[in-house]
Amino acid sequence: MSGQPKTEPIVLGSVADLIDYARAGEKPRDAFRVGTEHEKIGLRTEDLRPVPYAGERGIEGVLAAIAAEDGWSAIHEGDALVALEKDGASITLEPGGQLELSGAPLASIFETCAEFHRHLDLIRRVSEPRGIVWLSLGANPLHEVEAIPHVPKRRYEIMRSYLPAKGELAMHMMHLTATVQANLDYASEEDMAAKMRTAMGVSPIVSALFANSALHAGKPSGFVSRRVHIWRHVDPDRCGILPFVFEPDFGYRHYVEWALDVPVFFVLRDGSYLPTGGKPFREVLEAGFAGRPATLLDWNLHLTTLFPEVRLKQFLEVRGADAVPPGLICALPALWKGLLYDAGAQEAAWRLVEPWSLAEREAALDAVARRGLGAEVAGRPILGLARELIAISRAGLARIGDGSGEEPDETRFLAPLEEVAERGRSPGEEILLRWEREWDRSPARLIEYARY
Repeated sequence: MSGQPKTEPIVLGSVADLIDYARAGEKPRDAFRVGTEHEKIGLRTEDLRPVPYAGERGIEGVLAAIAAEDGWSAIHEGDALVALEKDGASITLEPGGQLELSGAPLASIFETCAEFHRHLDLIRRVSEPRGIVWLSLGANPLHEVEAIPHVPKRRYEIMRSYLPAKGELAMHMMHLTATVQANLDYASEEDMAAKMRTAMGVSPIVSALFANSALHAGKPSGFVSRRVHIWRHVDPDRCGILPFVFEPDFGYRHYVEWALDVPVFFVLRDGSYLPTGGKPFREVLEAGFAGRPATLLDWNLHLTTLFPEVRLKQFLEVRGADAVPPGLICALPALWKGLLYDAGAQEAAWRLVEPWSLAEREAALDAVARRGLGAEVAGRPILGLARELIAISRAGLARIGDGSGEEPDETRFLAPLEEVAERGRSPGEEILLRWEREWDRSPARLIEYARY
């Protein structure tokens, strides 16, 4: 989830305006960038309890220290410090106090990885004196939802009121989970459609490689990626696989028409979030809300509250991976860049999953949630598909490397992912083995292993 959009309040006249907005995201290929977003879960080192929001030793203190030490601009909601901004990047708060870095769109994975490591160094410097540790896991491994303090953001209050009636694990999604995502550009409607189809098609394979949320409430949960399982039970109106993406005529209009019929959580009026009572955006577009016509700001805000496996804004956001250790975080944008920014790789990746039926795609997510790289889909082991997918990305990165830097391409960032595939176990499977054996089910040993 991202912070408040910055779009100017341009009044919307028709569905065509929304299609034009998606089309305005098109970029020439030499302007393609990759952005990376990663979330982290905080605990107090003294007792492994969740970190409170308020106070010098809480998340509020961490954000204030980052702003003071590193020149970030503070964003407030009322009196509460809820976000920071600097040089095209932002640090925002998720509902349960997870910190998210939304990195700037950057030309190379070298830049993206350097940005991430600078962020980690900064987070450690301000967090360790406050007795806070941040975890590279896809879900809180020790606590139930009821133990998680809430952050003071009005949009999350509205979501807490709305979502429980839609999905039994919606509050788990909001308060316990963490992810790493990549944002990628498209050149045309055809290019967007091909990339989104491929990305949504291979998303279960990527989820298996990054499955890293096997523990819940201090014991094995029955899943390798409980985060993937949680997202299956949040809100069917706005989550999951979108069947129309796999239709041959898929384009901007199909996504827009789907988004128009998804209920709106809230609109922003005079700096305040107002719940809409579940009106679909189509109704807001036609009749306005709170005495004002629908604006592009309303639409942009609505787009940030849609959670399919791949999301379209003015770029594509691939959303299927658990939060993972640093090397794998740098591998995630590299994997997607190799798959989607080289035409041959994109076509080869699509061929891996093209024969799957919609039922098989859905079943793949359920199987991956439970078994990670040990899952099967359509009669094939996910592990073999994962190895093929990494090889396709490596070839793509090699072809698009321009040789202008110290290295000819960005393929080295795939090495940690290749190690996962060679081992044959998802990160969460590795944690389960250690939890039952060498760690003797010790939360302290887990935290030492998983801390950034």
